[in-house]
Formats: sequence, C-alpha cells, structure tokens
Amino acid sequence: MKRKILFVCWGNICRSPAAEGIILNLLKDRGLEKQFEIDSAGILNYHLGELPDSRMRAHAIRRGYNLVHRSRQIQTEDFYHYDLILGMDDHNMNDLRDRAPSPDEWCKIHRMTEFCVNILADHVPDPYYGGATGFEYVLNVLEDACEGLLTSLTQDS
Repeated sequence: MKRKILFVCWGNICRSPAAEGIILNLLKDRGLEKQFEIDSAGILNYHLGELPDSRMRAHAIRRGYNLVHRSRQIQTEDFYHYDLILGMDDHNMNDLRDRAPSPDEWCKIHRMTEFCVNILADHVPDPYYGGATGFEYVLNVLEDACEGLLTSLTQDS
C-alpha cells in the first residue's frame, strides 16, 4: 500500500512544488518511489495550471530538482485521499483545518517544519516577494524537512 503525501502552500508555485520535487528526488535516489504517491496543492486558485515560479525553478534546477508540477487548488477529496497533508506556515495550517471536511481529518495535517532535523525553523517562509537568498533558504529548509520526513516514514515501516 502506497503512502500518500500532499504538500500545501499558498499558491502552489514556490514552496509546495519545491517540497514535492525534493521528496521525489529523495525517493528515486533510494529506490522508494513505488511506495509513495506525492503531490502538491495550493490554498488559493490564483495560479491554476501554471508551472512553479521561474525563480524557484531556477534555484531548484541548480540543486538537481526539475520542478514540473502544474499548480492546483486543494480539494475536499484530498483530505480523504492523502495520508499526510503538510502545510508550510501558520496561514496554511489554519486554512487546511478550516477546509478539512471534519475534525477527523485534522490528524493528517502537519507543519512541514515538524520534520526538520538540522535547521531550527517554525515555518517555511514564502519567498515570492523576496530575493535569491529567500529561495535558497526555503530550499535549505525543505531539503532538511524532506530528509526528516522520509526518515520518519521509513523507520515506521
């Protein structure tokens, strides 16, 4: 049975598709891609069908991540389909709880930074209005959190 993970941020063009790309890379490197279903979504529908932000794609490609996800908005069905839904910040966490069809699905919702091992962060900041250092920092946090997430999921197996 596949474990199903959904990464969520505001518009699904920076943080969540980067997390998706990072975890897909880690899974492929470890030969675990068949054990997981990975996707990302946004709280808002401003960027439906768009590729990730060009700046995020440029920074990610330098690290070996090819971000090809097309933006989509989270749907009610996602709360039933996915085992784990990871929000990037307080706003995302509150919106996810508000959108969950019932409190029963709240146990699936977690903050991405809960899985950080080496970087002390309480959220993954939105780099959209910042410069290059913001995108690099977000990728650092997401790499750390994705490593921690994968370790926690594979230790439970």
